[in-house]
Amino acid sequence: MIEIKNLTKYFGDLKVIENCNLTVEDGASVAVIGPSGCGKSTLLRLIIRLINPNSGSIKVDGKEVGRLSEEGLIELRKKIGMIFQTSALFDSINVYENVAFALHEHTSKSESEIKKIVKEKLKMVELEGTENMMPSELSGGMQKRVCIARALAFDPKIILYDEPTTGLDPITSVTIENLMVKLGRELKVTSILVTHVLQTVYRVAHRVLMLNDAKLFEIGNPEETQRSKNPVVMKFISGGL
Repeated sequence: MIEIKNLTKYFGDLKVIENCNLTVEDGASVAVIGPSGCGKSTLLRLIIRLINPNSGSIKVDGKEVGRLSEEGLIELRKKIGMIFQTSALFDSINVYENVAFALHEHTSKSESEIKKIVKEKLKMVELEGTENMMPSELSGGMQKRVCIARALAFDPKIILYDEPTTGLDPITSVTIENLMVKLGRELKVTSILVTHVLQTVYRVAHRVLMLNDAKLFEIGNPEETQRSKNPVVMKFISGGL
């Protein structure tokens, strides 16, 4: 479970998130929508403590993220897979080394054990046999799937998706969306998705929230989102926000 209480984040004088409250139950799939630059990605970075809030608290499985030691934070991040908007693959190493990177850095597993894990995760994202390919040889959708495979290396309980389908063509976007649904169903992971792509929200999420003017508020499920009479939500859906 993820519990966020009174979370506030400023960058200088810019108010990004103010008094945010959110509870995400185990196994849930929650989408946070809002216009570009509204702070959606900042919320994910706060959850895994890539940045620190000005005030408020974040708990993951009952543990206060802001109070964790460096070692405790590493252990927490093993439970959380992060899918970055740009895929964030290391372009100087191949697919195998990208997926295996954290396993080499943070475990004492043998190379044969790591090879088995990498093969298993690549199979889950339908990229068997790509271990020796370089990121530059992959399409945008393939790069995103390698990023997902890397995030699955520690069998996380939580996956955070930062704009996972932005910049992808419609067919590739559906492939990524189907994969997200599959992982949620088969692995029972908890998912937080931030995006401004409504198709992805409607296909993947159970709950939808909106971040606007630094405030986070609940809309409902995808169907309720489409029928919402909230003027801010209506403006966003119609493309005016």
